[in-house]
Amino acid sequence: MSVTIAASTVAKPPADLIAGFRDAPTSIISDNLSRLAGCVGLKPFHRVGRLIGTAFTIKTRPGDNLAIHRALEMVGPGDVIVVDGGGDESRALVGEIMKNIAQWRGAEGYVIDGAIRDVAAIAADHFPVFARSAIHRGPYKSGPGEINVPVSVGGMVISPGDIVVGDEDGVVSFSQAAAPALLEAVKAQIAREEATLLSIREGRYQGSYGKS
Repeated sequence: MSVTIAASTVAKPPADLIAGFRDAPTSIISDNLSRLAGCVGLKPFHRVGRLIGTAFTIKTRPGDNLAIHRALEMVGPGDVIVVDGGGDESRALVGEIMKNIAQWRGAEGYVIDGAIRDVAAIAADHFPVFARSAIHRGPYKSGPGEINVPVSVGGMVISPGDIVVGDEDGVVSFSQAAAPALLEAVKAQIAREEATLLSIREGRYQGSYGKS
C-alpha cells in the first residue's frame, strides 16, 4: 500500500527560540498551556537526555512501519520523528537499527504512540526515544501511511513543524506561533518557583505556592 507524503521537510523556528526551551521542564511548559497539553501514556526509554525539536510527523496503521522507513529518508537536524501508531502495543515500530539511522540523519529523537524493541540498546544511549511500551514482535512493512500530516499522539494533536519538548516527565508540544509568548510565561514561572524554593531553604516560606 502507498505512503502519502504531504511535505518532505518542515519549517524550523529560529535557533534562539529553540534554545530558550532547551532547559524548560515539560511540567512548567504544560502549566502554561492551561495544563491541558501533553502526551498521555508515553515514557522515556533512553538513558538520559532532553528532547527538543520540530515535529516531523508520521501516521501509520497499527503495527506497520513502512511510513517510518520512508520518513527516515527525509528527516534531518532539528527534526523530532513523531509517530501516530494508534497506541497499538502488539508490534514494535522502531528498534536499535532505526534508532541508529535516525541518529545518523541528525534527527533529535523519536516520539511514538506505540511500542518499540531492542530496549537494552536504546536504554544504553542518550538518543531520546519516547514510546508507550516495548515488545519483541516486529512490525509489518506494507503500509499504508502518511507523512507530515496532523497526528494524534497520546491524546495530543501534533502538527508538522510544532515544537516538541520531552524530559523525564513526558512529552509536550505547541505551535511555533505560540512559542514566543509561551517562552516568556515559562521563564516567569521558573523564576517564581526558584524564589519559592529559596524561601523554603531559608525558612521564609509562608504558603504562597498553594495559591499559584
